[in-house]
Amino acid sequence: MYFNGIYHLFYQYNPKGAVWGNIVWAHSVSKDLINWEALPPAIYPSKPFDINGTWSGSATILPGNKPIILYTGLDADKRQIQNYAVPANYSDPFLREWIKPDDNPLVVPSQEMNSSQFRDPTTAWWHNGHWRILVGGKRKHRGMAWLYRSIDFKYWVKAKHPLHSAPETGMWECPDFFPLALNGRSGVDTSKVGEDVKHILKVSLDETRYEYYTLGKYFPEKDRYVPDNTSVDGRAGLRLDYGNFYASKTFFDPSKNMRILWGWANESDAADDDKAKGWAGVQTIPRVVWLSPDAKQVVQWPIKELETLRGQKVDINNQNVEQGQHVEVKGITAAQADVEVTFSFGSLEKAEEFDPNWANLDAQTVCSLRRSDVPGGVGPFGLLTLASQNLEEFTPVFFRVFKTKENKHKVLMCSDAKSSSLRLFNEKLYRPSFAGFVNVDLSADKKISLRSLIDHSVVESFGAGGKTCITSRVYPTLAVNDAAHLFIFNNGIEPVTVQTLSAWSMNAPQQMNQNLEF
Repeated sequence: MYFNGIYHLFYQYNPKGAVWGNIVWAHSVSKDLINWEALPPAIYPSKPFDINGTWSGSATILPGNKPIILYTGLDADKRQIQNYAVPANYSDPFLREWIKPDDNPLVVPSQEMNSSQFRDPTTAWWHNGHWRILVGGKRKHRGMAWLYRSIDFKYWVKAKHPLHSAPETGMWECPDFFPLALNGRSGVDTSKVGEDVKHILKVSLDETRYEYYTLGKYFPEKDRYVPDNTSVDGRAGLRLDYGNFYASKTFFDPSKNMRILWGWANESDAADDDKAKGWAGVQTIPRVVWLSPDAKQVVQWPIKELETLRGQKVDINNQNVEQGQHVEVKGITAAQADVEVTFSFGSLEKAEEFDPNWANLDAQTVCSLRRSDVPGGVGPFGLLTLASQNLEEFTPVFFRVFKTKENKHKVLMCSDAKSSSLRLFNEKLYRPSFAGFVNVDLSADKKISLRSLIDHSVVESFGAGGKTCITSRVYPTLAVNDAAHLFIFNNGIEPVTVQTLSAWSMNAPQQMNQNLEF
């Protein structure tokens, strides 16, 4: 949240190790979203209504500029219930201490609800005399966005119907419900309704450990949300990020008039058959979010402040890359870099056919069948990030263009961890071929852009100006620090031109969450 000139980041943290357990609400503050100072935990188990756990939640700024936190507590019976906390001293600019009043909990599951699947209250919104929040849940195998209303933020009443639900989707964790303007990139307050906005409902699916969202219309008088016919609930739906990205949260930043998204780049240290095993992670770079011009998807881009960390710069212009060729980008710290590149090609005629048998496959599966070393027609082309000198290790981020039987073009974007680390030869390492399709028409100008933020074990990539985003966690053994390299590559028959490439060495923030020892 943003409060009196300070950004507050609250996040689930285990002070005792990089595994799930002993969860507290860690608290960090910043004036620019780049440099962070760690404060003592804001919330930790201490009272009957949260003695067995203080889980996720949200912050809301109430009238009178009063911040309040809603969070899930596990009570003495291990029921998931919704509690609140308020600052002990509103005049403290950092809000170091938070109080959990004894009139908690505010919301408890009714008798017919599953009390072990009822968590993660959203930021509240106000309309027509009532506050509203969502709480994620599950009824049998149906994902639920339970809706609650309150006049005074203390006494909450469950609505007769959920705001939205969907069959065969399982538990909806970390729901987020917010409006985006139909025109432009400016953000709007969470309570904004009307014909000039479209609403987004994002949920984190506990069953897949990925996030999905729909775009649709919110009917405030009926308190119902109806997704557009261009987006669907569940595993076939749109994703904010097609990689190691979970439990994300947006907030409205009134100082910049933007909506900002933050996600958790969860660690991929688990075996292929146990991807939920690891729990350590990092926060992604904050992203500004807005609607695409056709209002069919969310677009994301790293915050402008990130550019203050840029150092040494290298440019490459009008570089032709033939099939099988690698061009090294020299002169930057390849293990910690920001790369923006635009690729172009003369023709789409050589695009390979999209196999009709793939019609029901997701992009990740298609990428695993057509990796960066599999030759194609138009593509694969892109970047080899965190690469060792002789390419024993590399994480390719690339595009591949297909032609469908309707003679249309389908663009695949991949961030493939399969070859990212030699660790995979002597131990099981979760190394998926993350991928998403890119909603872009290449027939007109025959070019596509890519931006990759490379930070040792994290590669965040933004395709086509942020239409498709993929975060990968990778663990090279050779391509580390000064031994890491960055290459441009093309394994397609069609030559590719690097119209423009700008790459920067990235400096570390001056203050990177120091003082984490409490």
